Amino acid sequence: MSGNERSNRPVTTTETSFRILELLKANGGSSLAALAEELDMARSTVHRHLLTLETNDLVGRENGEYYLGLRFLDFGMRARDRLDFYHVARPLVDRLAAETDEKVWLVAKDGRFSVHLYKAYGDNPLETSARVGQRRHLHQLAAGKAILSRLPDEEVRDILDCCGLPEQTEHTITDRDELLGELDGIGERGYAFNRGESITGLNAVGAPIRDADGYPVGAISISGPANRVKGGLLREELPDKLLAAIDEIHIHLRYASDG
Repeated sequence: MSGNERSNRPVTTTETSFRILELLKANGGSSLAALAEELDMARSTVHRHLLTLETNDLVGRENGEYYLGLRFLDFGMRARDRLDFYHVARPLVDRLAAETDEKVWLVAKDGRFSVHLYKAYGDNPLETSARVGQRRHLHQLAAGKAILSRLPDEEVRDILDCCGLPEQTEHTITDRDELLGELDGIGERGYAFNRGESITGLNAVGAPIRDADGYPVGAISISGPANRVKGGLLREELPDKLLAAIDEIHIHLRYASDG
């Protein structure tokens, strides 16, 4: 094995620690015995990982259960704060929520997925399980499809080859050709729809945020219950408001780049 091949191999101990953290996130906390069983590893090995994570305040312990430490909040906030478009878009997300009375999300492209960065509520928002920091498959969301529509074809193929098209609801697009055809239409009109594809009974419209080079770094979506967000409101009124806000964001980003 060459030196380059060795240097590109993942560190097994780090991967194990990450798997532990993922389980703690998914379960909301877990005991040593439960973690060892899920990982199919010796308790002593898992305990050493937990002890290291606990020593560095990445994991806490209470009544025999381990849970994620609040130090991750600091990491997440710092990661979000480095995104220029987040600071530019946030007040416009607030304005859209006030104007539409619906829930408005700002998301970022993160590798092959999207991450919810920020949300604002209008007077009549639909409560869902979506949360800040959540990672989602791009094809399941209006914001995600908007991002996909502006990516280079090669990157879209890479995402689909790697992640597939898992179903979230019965309306989620799971056929590759159907999705690619929809992305063409989104690229032409500038915004995407989500009709019950991420949550049954929820409709949304999303548009991409592009950097100075035209690359989609994020998106904004407006969502609400399907019995209210429909017809002309979904097809025309909300897209018009959304695109106006996106244009403002692009002007600010372009001005900052030129300056």
